[in-house]
Amino acid sequence: MASITAMIVEIIVGAIILAPVLWLVGRSMVGKAASFMHAVWIVVLGVIINTILGAFVHGMLGLLVTLVVWIGLIKTFFKTGWGKAAIVGIVSVVVLAIIAVVLAALGFGALMGLGRVA
Repeated sequence: MASITAMIVEIIVGAIILAPVLWLVGRSMVGKAASFMHAVWIVVLGVIINTILGAFVHGMLGLLVTLVVWIGLIKTFFKTGWGKAAIVGIVSVVVLAIIAVVLAALGFGALMGLGRVA
């Protein structure tokens, strides 16, 4: 039960944080084929598929499978090639990292599980 709850929380948080970034990066690189709802579906399906695969595939192979799944989802939903899908994924991760650093510098690190807010 706890793993289902964790997956639901991960889907909700991913939809709130990752989907807008994925959509903006996709829209700037792919064009109108990248819709916000497609970005939400990429996040939802990516979390579900990777949770299921994570139970069976671990280590470096698990990382490679995860990357292929996410890039495949971007490729399918944003109607682009493998190369551009990989670039959209990489740029999205870089943008998310920058956002995380800025939020941490502003003191929001505690909200991301890095400590208690008191």
